[in-house]
Amino acid sequence: MLGIGLGIFLIYFGTRQLTIQYKIPQPLWFHQNEITQWLSRWEEINGEVTNVLSPSKEMSETMQINSEVTAYSFDRVIVCDTAEIAQFLIANNFHFEHNCAVLSIDGYPQNIFSTVMQMLKQNPDLKVYAFHSANSRGVTMINELRNSTNWFVGNNLIIDDVGLLPRHVFASKNMWILKSDDSAEKGRKIPAEVKQTLSKDELEWLEAGFYVELESFSPRKLLQVVSQAVTNGDTSTDSFG
Repeated sequence: MLGIGLGIFLIYFGTRQLTIQYKIPQPLWFHQNEITQWLSRWEEINGEVTNVLSPSKEMSETMQINSEVTAYSFDRVIVCDTAEIAQFLIANNFHFEHNCAVLSIDGYPQNIFSTVMQMLKQNPDLKVYAFHSANSRGVTMINELRNSTNWFVGNNLIIDDVGLLPRHVFASKNMWILKSDDSAEKGRKIPAEVKQTLSKDELEWLEAGFYVELESFSPRKLLQVVSQAVTNGDTSTDSFG
């Protein structure tokens, strides 16, 4: 009986450890040039990859937009925390399929940013969505969109947070959690008005230096999350699960 009881305990303990393990960040260090080498090796075996996005800076060239087009607006806009995520959505025609402008918080695509913003502000019923990583920069996006003169200060618009937020991370067992001293320092500098929107656990998690990047998810998952948000208003904590 003692052996059986001990066996059951060990099975439970092992299962419990696996359940807890997902909360522990796993280090994985590599350089950007290694990714290029891995891709080259993959292409040697499987053939050329033709759908890799070009650097986002290439879309900074001046573009002229027909005045008839600028007379219209969009129903929605998704603001991403990086140019790379915005470029990814645009490359997958998300803006066409959902009548949804796609921009980044730092002004991408630069060649049409001011024009698109002018178009957006013509719609008093505009729906705004923030799409970001679970880090200190991401959790401050809503505050910036509401209060920055570059965005929607003075406009009484509803801005939905699609995520990723720490609470989304807590609700999942499958996310790639990273940690750095730089992230911890930035976490401790989150503005007071933003801290009020976070739970105690979320704030402690960020101040400890933990973060999860959107780039760690598959393209299919990212498209699924934003599509559900703009179509069904689904920004629940299990949307990234």
